[in-house]
Amino acid sequence: MDLTGRRRSTNVEDRRGKSGGKIAGFGIGGVLIAAIIALLTGNPSQVLQQISSGAAQENTEAYTPTEQEEQLREFAEQILASTEDVWTAEFKRMGKTYTPPKLVLFHGSVQSGCGSASSAMGPFYCSADQCVYLDLDFFNEMPKSLGAGGDFAYAYVIAHEVGHHVEHLLGVLGDAHARMARVSESEKNRISVRIELLADFYAGVWGYHENKMFGSLEDGDLEEAINAAQKIGDDYLQKNARGYASPESFTHGTSAQRVKWLKKGLTTGDMSKGDTFSPAYESL
Repeated sequence: MDLTGRRRSTNVEDRRGKSGGKIAGFGIGGVLIAAIIALLTGNPSQVLQQISSGAAQENTEAYTPTEQEEQLREFAEQILASTEDVWTAEFKRMGKTYTPPKLVLFHGSVQSGCGSASSAMGPFYCSADQCVYLDLDFFNEMPKSLGAGGDFAYAYVIAHEVGHHVEHLLGVLGDAHARMARVSESEKNRISVRIELLADFYAGVWGYHENKMFGSLEDGDLEEAINAAQKIGDDYLQKNARGYASPESFTHGTSAQRVKWLKKGLTTGDMSKGDTFSPAYESL
């Protein structure tokens, strides 16, 4: 992506070095599958419970960001600014007002409106405080552990989390979570898949309008995002983790589904094309 001269969002809270408290006693790399399954989730409470069951340790070390991490911070702030520009315009087109989420940067662990979280769970959105939480170290893990690197892949991660915020503002996320509280575990998982695929679609819509506004996409950028979507499909992750997939436990969608909805947003940029709740589950 060419972000030369682009503005950086100031809607950012830096809590690196302030994590303290108790965190799960393992790093991102050690729990990659748990982290990636948690990646891009709109309802982190289930994952928080899983992580808190691990051994805990006190995180008391002082933290000093590296030069590379400060470059990633600038990138994240530029992408957040882009989502603000795109979604402000899209909401205006719908006759609505867009209120952007806050990006909270942390290292190791953080206290969110959805509870305490470890960096092991990856980036997440919390609708309770309307914040996107991000440990920048996660971007270093993506190419090493998933083979999903590149700046547009990282932008996709942020845009997906902001996509959950868009769902929240439109009332979709609240309605879906209310339904999840009344149904069986298997049906709850299916609703979760619909939520995640819609956020993938919204990430694609952002990418379409980002490029239309700024002409920022370069050769290979689209492939980076599509590769990342493919590598975080439930089936792909489960097969690599244990040799087989259990469709009834999917919560984010298959690789094919994630790629399909991301590409649909990227190619159309049309909010009206993103209904993941009306179609039969098998046709998603």
